Amino acid sequence: MSEDGWSWHGGAERPGGGAAPDVMKIGDRYLVIYGATGGGLGGGHNGRILTMWNKTLDPKSPDFKFTVPIEVAASDGMEDQDAIDPGMLLDPTTGRLWVSYGTYFGTIRLIELDPITGERMKGNVERDIAIDCEATDLIYRDGWYYLLGTHGTCCDGVNSTYNIVVGRSRNVEGPYVDNVGRDMFHGGGRMVVAAGDRVCGPGHFGRTIIDEGVEVMSCHYEADFDRSGRSVLGIRPLLWEGGWPVAGRQLKAGQYQILSQRRGYSLELAVDFVRIQQERQAFWRIDPNQPVEPIADQQLADVVGTWPQGDIAVRTSDYMMRPHQHWTIEPVAEAGGYLGGPYCKIVIAGTDRALAATAQYELTTVPAFTGADEQLWRIEQLTDGTYRLMPKHIPGTDGLNTCYCLYSAGDSTPTLAKYDFNSDNSKWKLEGYRPCKSW
Repeated sequence: MSEDGWSWHGGAERPGGGAAPDVMKIGDRYLVIYGATGGGLGGGHNGRILTMWNKTLDPKSPDFKFTVPIEVAASDGMEDQDAIDPGMLLDPTTGRLWVSYGTYFGTIRLIELDPITGERMKGNVERDIAIDCEATDLIYRDGWYYLLGTHGTCCDGVNSTYNIVVGRSRNVEGPYVDNVGRDMFHGGGRMVVAAGDRVCGPGHFGRTIIDEGVEVMSCHYEADFDRSGRSVLGIRPLLWEGGWPVAGRQLKAGQYQILSQRRGYSLELAVDFVRIQQERQAFWRIDPNQPVEPIADQQLADVVGTWPQGDIAVRTSDYMMRPHQHWTIEPVAEAGGYLGGPYCKIVIAGTDRALAATAQYELTTVPAFTGADEQLWRIEQLTDGTYRLMPKHIPGTDGLNTCYCLYSAGDSTPTLAKYDFNSDNSKWKLEGYRPCKSW
């Protein structure tokens, strides 16, 4: 469990054993669903899916008590089905509660539960909707139902080939079809996330909507190459490309250009533009046989002495590959984080001059980063691939800032204003990455 989405600790323990639970809050109660045995484990493929309720997930609460488990599905070990790995969807359009479950040993099945009791709906007959995957999940977005399945092999550490694929349908009961028209019941599925960045085997998809246009996906990785090949939790930005979900990438520490989506201008210090000296000739006098030579980039040492010593304002302008336009973004270890990433400092590359929020809901840069909350930034990739940048705190206000973001009030005027996903003024691009160190 986590209070802030960054620091995690042990929570409630569910009785009954089994594996791969899913939890959903319905009304003022939590419905827990899980698989018992099956999966080729002690019970072979004799699997059972069970549900139970609890008023709270806090084991310290006096209301913490699980109800008696109810079996809602099973497999006998003989048919081509294995009743484990359940995932729930409470349909926001109808209020009906659906569960998908199953593994490679047979089919993925769909059943309907009563959202009041957690029991199987009377008369409900299971429907086969996919093959060649397991650990499925159902989500709904913009008139489409999405079935996300874990494909590949698991439980083999750094050799696990798990990946997550998806199909979609206008009907919750399918058919679920991928981007090239393949039905998932015949092995189709579009890639959502696979191995990369020294982790492999992503499986068991989950989705959290943080704000309009701000979503994250969760999974577990079968192995982290930098942590002795151990299985770890993965939280990634969730993007939507042409109506299809795809995992974004975790932002890496390094040097970036911060460009407004509004105009494409670069965030920069409001300092004098220093020209680069260049020998020039009239174009009609240029000798085409004369060798060409590279012109060196302007260096920080060439211009930093011309900058004021105190606070310096910021603006946006044409990107010209100048030192006052290059920013280093790095996580601050002791600052904590949020669901999806750590708080970061944003400083002019090669300096300690830090971007900060002011009590007037404006922006400035201070000569040195001190770790103050107004100098810490929450940086989230949005569902369209752009970024939202929010100061952790605005001086003179109470608590964490969850509303105001870096905002283009005009083509050349950055400020702080309320986040609006439907306006490009709230969106920024991070380009020109040069590595610093990995998070």
